[in-house]
Amino acid sequence: MPTAPSTSEPVSASDSTASKQRLAAVIYNPVKVELDDLRAAIAAEPAAADWAETLWFETTEEDPGPGQAKQALEAGADMVIAAGGDGTIRAVAQELGGTSTSLALLPSGTGNLLARNLDLTLDDLENSIHVAYDGVDRQIDLAWAAIRREGGTVERAAYLVMAGFGLDAKMLSNTDEELKAKVGWLAYVDAIRKALRDKNRMRIRYRLDGHGARAVSAHTLIIGNCGSLPANVLLLPEAAIDDGRFEAVFLRPESAWGWVQIFVKVIWENGVLRRTKWGRKLASRDVDAVRYVRGRRLDVVLSRAEEVELDGDSFGRAEAIRTWIDAGALTVRVPVTEAEAESEPASA
Repeated sequence: MPTAPSTSEPVSASDSTASKQRLAAVIYNPVKVELDDLRAAIAAEPAAADWAETLWFETTEEDPGPGQAKQALEAGADMVIAAGGDGTIRAVAQELGGTSTSLALLPSGTGNLLARNLDLTLDDLENSIHVAYDGVDRQIDLAWAAIRREGGTVERAAYLVMAGFGLDAKMLSNTDEELKAKVGWLAYVDAIRKALRDKNRMRIRYRLDGHGARAVSAHTLIIGNCGSLPANVLLLPEAAIDDGRFEAVFLRPESAWGWVQIFVKVIWENGVLRRTKWGRKLASRDVDAVRYVRGRRLDVVLSRAEEVELDGDSFGRAEAIRTWIDAGALTVRVPVTEAEAESEPASA
């Protein structure tokens, strides 16, 4: 009878196949999770769900997830559990995209943006682990960005939720990480104040899905694979994580009135009216301060280099970006719905 793989030694795909048990790997950020609690919570789940013994990989400052995800794939993992913040999840998903290995989320940190947009339970470790081992697979889109730096070099990276220039990127670059660790999202208040003092507007030329180039002056540009932010803020009301498209918004406030328009549009119309059938009929079209576009590929050139962010991580300064959607490229673990449970055949 084959011996269960050690948690400290890599396992080959052939060993996993021979045991006829599925193999899971945990990639965890030691700053974001309590390892002992995580190990204890996972300990009984694999055997109960007929999985092989779980592999463990720790992220480092130098390698926040991609290297560990590659190791997990080489070991033959059928599922990779990402335990950490949005940055850890993004880094792991980048490597799993286009493979048959599924991604399970153990959200931690202040954002948990992908988990929120998938309507997964937050702050419930046991439930998240149960979904990982006993849930079902769901195909979602993976967004990609090719970021051109000031020197002409290009960096390619994936994102799951949103990419952006302007206010949100400046806000992230201004955020005190030590304060964020202590008070969570309250740390962004001071960062927002600093970003709003920046009066420089971005002059942008963009091309949507290969059509003619257009020019716009904007304070912020956000491109979303999905649309919800913390505090139940629906920034991009038409964005869906599995429709093969993104939604982008240009925020263009010219005055204090422009900020009022943005607040009403995002908080009231998107956050309240659009959540009901009758409310969607009352929602207005674009206002002067807010312009939405949807598509599969967006090419953006800026008049000067600006801060850029992907899924809440600062990616430095960029003078241009190309972003596109890889439809259905990522498999994630989600809870079994009541309908799915009823349709499953009864076990012998």
